[in-house]
Amino acid sequence: MAKLRGLSLFANVGIAEAYMKNIGVDIVLANEIDIDRAHFYQDVYPETHMICGDITDEEIRDSIVNEAIEKNVNFVIATPPCQGMSEAGLRLEFDPRNQLVSYAVDVIKRIKPDFALLENVPKQLTTKIRCGEEIVLIPEYIKRELGNDYVFNKETLVMAKDYGVPQLRERNIFLLVRNNIDVKWEFPEKQKEITLKEAIGELPPLDPKLREGMEFTISKFPDYEIKRQAALKVSKWHFPPTHSWKQVEWMMHTPTGKSAIYNEKYYPQKDDGTPVKAHHNHYRRLKWDMPCRTITQNNGVISSLACVHPGRKYLGINGEELYSDARVLTIYELLIVMSLPLNWPIPEWANETFIRRVFGEGIPSKLVKEIMQELLRQLP
Repeated sequence: MAKLRGLSLFANVGIAEAYMKNIGVDIVLANEIDIDRAHFYQDVYPETHMICGDITDEEIRDSIVNEAIEKNVNFVIATPPCQGMSEAGLRLEFDPRNQLVSYAVDVIKRIKPDFALLENVPKQLTTKIRCGEEIVLIPEYIKRELGNDYVFNKETLVMAKDYGVPQLRERNIFLLVRNNIDVKWEFPEKQKEITLKEAIGELPPLDPKLREGMEFTISKFPDYEIKRQAALKVSKWHFPPTHSWKQVEWMMHTPTGKSAIYNEKYYPQKDDGTPVKAHHNHYRRLKWDMPCRTITQNNGVISSLACVHPGRKYLGINGEELYSDARVLTIYELLIVMSLPLNWPIPEWANETFIRRVFGEGIPSKLVKEIMQELLRQLP
């Protein structure tokens, strides 16, 4: 029997909830504004009632609160969009998305759950929002609104890599316990780091599919189909990502852990040879001997932040030093570095771009699992 009955706000597609049922947390209600994400969530968690709508709409918010009370919800997890604060975003001052936390706070105040988990990027700690006529830091706002009724955890910054997740991903997480409950909810003891080599090093290698067409792909990668078939035997989600030849060629000449922008000849360049202006983490291969870098929304784009497979050195036809797997991580590899169950039922209708985007906005499943188990251990 589940010890907790939960509400998930800003639910995305339910990545955070992947292990909840298994450990005794029953997410009975969820809210997501995007209809496709809500559809995805409902396909994965058919027993959870999904309210698809804008939480800033009073009518929608009232329906969330009323149903949560009716279903005896005693736990809330809220993961508001982080793009307004993310290091990978524009970080505009007073981005409207930063204000969304206030609606989660309103729901918590009205439902009065025993426990709550509020997650976002570390930048949340120094981000300001408008509160009436005031401008306040988000942490000050949350504690001012909920501090009389809840006890907060002392340390709020956490790295996913410290809890069995093969990904760095730093988060700021507030853990709230009603002040009349004798429970001390802090992060659990850290675990051994899992490197990318340990996580995905045994998977079959893959050549990318080239945008220039299959005939061109085979001309550049004669073993493309053999590798593709071997990978599909592992999982239907371990299939070749699609990239342009010029980007693939740059990455074939880029060593593990390095960025193509530092290559002497095969560096990112325009058609006229002008170097492409890029951040030092763009066009960068990941490292085998450490966890994956943080997965972002654009994890399917070679030019994005450190998202290219580490690769392995080999000698080309002319004896030149090249590196294999000149591609981003596959969906299956993303399942692993997001610590999702490998049999997590991704809906068949979801396309690759959509899956990658929602993964990049999710909180690693095992991180949530470990944090929740620390709470559950203390409950009668």
